[in-house]
Amino acid sequence: MRFIFAFSFLLGTPLLLWAQEAPRKPTIFESLMPFVFIIIIFYFLLIRPQQRRARQHSEFLQKLKRGDSVLTSSGILGTIEGITDKFVTLEIADGVRIRILKSQIASLANQNEDQKK
Repeated sequence: MRFIFAFSFLLGTPLLLWAQEAPRKPTIFESLMPFVFIIIIFYFLLIRPQQRRARQHSEFLQKLKRGDSVLTSSGILGTIEGITDKFVTLEIADGVRIRILKSQIASLANQNEDQKK
């Protein structure tokens, strides 16, 4: 920074003033930092929890077996009568069976009753 001497006509004494410098442009690193922080925040608040939930759901689907009472994502309660890698056959009433995608099973019916209590 530079100093500028100016003479004050009112006081009759020289004044020491700061010279105004032109504002500098931010570096590329400085201009990208807000975007980096936003990406980090999105990762820890959105992406990572979603990956954890997806992993837990796939582990849950692998543990399903015949005879489990389940709740589908559309709200249908049923008992598993048959299970393959991709599809599940549910008995939703006496003699009424439907075939759905395995990924559409939301939870065990017993878990939902335990959460209400």
